[in-house]
Amino acid sequence: MINDEFIFSSESVTEGHPDKVADQISDAVLDELISLDQNSRVACETLITRNRVVLSAEIKSNANIDYEKVVKETLIEIGYDNPSTGFDANQCEIDLYIEEQSSDISMGVDQVDSGIIGAGDQGLMFGYATNENDSYMPYPILLSHKLTKSLADKRKNKSMNFLQPDGKSQVSIKYENNKAIYADTILISTQHSEDITTKDLTEAVIEEIIKKEVPSELISDKTKFIVNPTGRFVVGGPQGDTGLTGRKIIVDTYGGWAKHGGGAFSGKDPSKVDRSACYMARYMAKNIVASGLLTECEIQLAYAIGKPEPISFNIRTKDKNSNDIINKILNNINSFFDCTPRGIIEELDLLKPIYRKTASYGHFGRNDQGFKWEEVNKSELIKKI
Repeated sequence: MINDEFIFSSESVTEGHPDKVADQISDAVLDELISLDQNSRVACETLITRNRVVLSAEIKSNANIDYEKVVKETLIEIGYDNPSTGFDANQCEIDLYIEEQSSDISMGVDQVDSGIIGAGDQGLMFGYATNENDSYMPYPILLSHKLTKSLADKRKNKSMNFLQPDGKSQVSIKYENNKAIYADTILISTQHSEDITTKDLTEAVIEEIIKKEVPSELISDKTKFIVNPTGRFVVGGPQGDTGLTGRKIIVDTYGGWAKHGGGAFSGKDPSKVDRSACYMARYMAKNIVASGLLTECEIQLAYAIGKPEPISFNIRTKDKNSNDIINKILNNINSFFDCTPRGIIEELDLLKPIYRKTASYGHFGRNDQGFKWEEVNKSELIKKI
């Protein structure tokens, strides 16, 4: 049963959150390898804590890179270049555990004799789109990302120079009849310098971040603003919490609004369908919704390791009386989208060093980053089925 009225919440974290730092390091390693060897096979995990970074990876590549340099440059770009911020890239210890990709996996993925790329693992992947805004994303996660991105931007341009890298947001939206009515609660927790008062911090965050990023029509007299609910957030970053690649998969996708298959994205090359097939599923769902055939669409793909074709495909929607439309889409979907690993890689142009950009503020709904899976270039063709 679907409730006519409900409140839904999603969260985001800044690029300085320890888990997101780990994601960005893993994807920076991937970018460096793939920029030198497009056929690199990469599965890279990062752990960061206190003054130490641990990089563990299975890699098959003709490229040789300076892993320590990549780690340090990424940390410095984020803003961790001083102990006062919670981490100092210039003084940290870096442990490297780099191994070769398993030959058993390699044999199934790169089927050289046939030219086939098999799926890098088994698994199920989801993609989603909704027409509730021009980003085709649910409002709670879309606005959460806007808030955390604004925290980072204002820290970096020094317009709010008391901000530090670590932070979170959470947005709760009141819905009626599946339409966003207003923001019920907007929560921001941000690391800050010691010399800012709670009152000044709260006022600045509400006026300069929340009210400038959340559409005015979604703020009502019922909207509650919460800033740093514990009252103090000076100790942050890896000094306050351990970070690990892949621990923010709901932040990466749809904020819990749509399903997630469980596989993390960061640090994985596009032969790993738990990343690339999620991008393809989003591309498919977004084009279907942009066509006007459905107001929302959730797509599931599933794969077997070493097999190029999906072993199952499914479409779900809350749209009423949509069975005929879904059947038409299912009967024609193969003429619009190639869901083999090679087809996905070619369609979405995934052999480029684009991955560090995906590792903060969501992999979806970002129309300004040049991500091919955000294009709606097939919507007109789908409309004609």
